Amino acid sequence: MYIWTGFDYLGEPTPYSWPARSSYFGIVDLAGFPKDAYYMYQSEWTDTPVLHVFPHWNWREGETVDIWAYTNCEEVELLLNGESLGTKRKSGDELRIQWRVPFAPGTLKAIGRTSGKEPMIHEVKTAGAPAGIVLAADRSFIAADGDDLSFVTVSVVDGKGVVVPDADNLIEFTVLGEGKIIGVDNGLQTSGESFKATSRKAFNGLCLAVIQSTEVAGNITVKAASAGLNESVVVIVTN
Repeated sequence: MYIWTGFDYLGEPTPYSWPARSSYFGIVDLAGFPKDAYYMYQSEWTDTPVLHVFPHWNWREGETVDIWAYTNCEEVELLLNGESLGTKRKSGDELRIQWRVPFAPGTLKAIGRTSGKEPMIHEVKTAGAPAGIVLAADRSFIAADGDDLSFVTVSVVDGKGVVVPDADNLIEFTVLGEGKIIGVDNGLQTSGESFKATSRKAFNGLCLAVIQSTEVAGNITVKAASAGLNESVVVIVTN
């Protein structure tokens, strides 16, 4: 098959108008964060074990929510706060498994089973109020050549470390040592924020900072802070 397109890109926000300024139909967004469809393609076209349950689990009490699972497991059982909501399988040309679930705060737990293999588990938890920031660098060691990059994912989390799915806190970055920040993003197609900045608002609880090395070996210290949140630091080594 042919897919248009792998990444969201600037321009062609069809069918939306301003303030939309980028496409919506990528498998990953402008920041490189996978969308839900990313896991659908994996489940259909790779041998990688896949179990992806969505959406988030922050809703109003009593709302009925459609829960989807993309998987290549033979069957998936869904539990809410330990109570089974049933085991289902895909059939025919179905690309997903689906449940309709009245919302109650807590934990959705999906258990994917395939004969002869260890079960796969994916949990989705109700998040509380934003409390802190977690930084994760895709590469902790990069070349000191003035060109190499590390992509640092920023997650806004609650007091238990759960990503807050509607968090839009403004994150301020400080970079010390042998590197600099050369780009920021959050994947929001309607954002008018500059990609060249030292701050970015979170979108769906996430944003991204792109860090570049200098030509001198050493350490790069990246700090992320936001009003009312516990700050976070990550260190990237260049050599």
